[in-house]
Amino acid sequence: MAESLLEQVEAAVQEAADMAMALWHEGESRVKTWEKSPGQPVCEVDIEADRLLRERLGAIDPGAAWLSEEAADDLVRLGHERIWVVDPIDGTRDYLRGRRGWAVSVALVEHGEPVLGLLAAPARDEMWIAQKGKGVWRNGVPLAASQRAIFAGARVPADQLPKADRDLTPVHKPNSIALRMAMVAADEADLVATIRWGNEWDIAAAMLIAGEAGAAVTDALGQPLRFNRENPTAFGVLCCAQGIHAAAVERLSGRVKDILGS
Repeated sequence: MAESLLEQVEAAVQEAADMAMALWHEGESRVKTWEKSPGQPVCEVDIEADRLLRERLGAIDPGAAWLSEEAADDLVRLGHERIWVVDPIDGTRDYLRGRRGWAVSVALVEHGEPVLGLLAAPARDEMWIAQKGKGVWRNGVPLAASQRAIFAGARVPADQLPKADRDLTPVHKPNSIALRMAMVAADEADLVATIRWGNEWDIAAAMLIAGEAGAAVTDALGQPLRFNRENPTAFGVLCCAQGIHAAAVERLSGRVKDILGS
């Protein structure tokens, strides 16, 4: 029997994760690294994983376009119904520091919405898989997101919290934003929020993972996220339990106005 699309994509993501894991060393980095822009590290494994995934995923669905952190953007993608949205190593800083908070992130987007989302975090022995309308699993176990209804005390992946948010509860923070969002899907966190411009490849897979688990996922303004935009960015992400989404939007609103203006 021929492999399903999901099985083929999972195999491709696992291959990229295995390659990255083979070159990763806990507590240290042994790979060539440089800055693509100030404060933005990249390493040879980012580039190799991107190459491998583009080759494998392109063979699986030759009609799908490509958007990746490590590839030049080709706006021909705007004319495609389907597009692969990829971050070959999300959490490069943790990868280079020999920490476990990094993942290979792959989403298949159709008509602006993710329909497949996979995160492979081999240093954590985790594979996250979501299908639109069919649920989400971590290592084969179905997930349900946090059901928290009270904002105060919400668990937030953070190294430390600003004074204004000290009514919240910090929990372990991986460098990968996708893994932080996945923590909400697994009921290991209640809230993840950013208030800066971010890229589609950072969140496409994790949006579906969290959403299929029952979490609310929007931009920082509380508005729906769309993908394969001409400028593939969004202003922040808000991923949280459904019951605290309105309170989170309210908490962020003043900060958003300070950044964007009224």
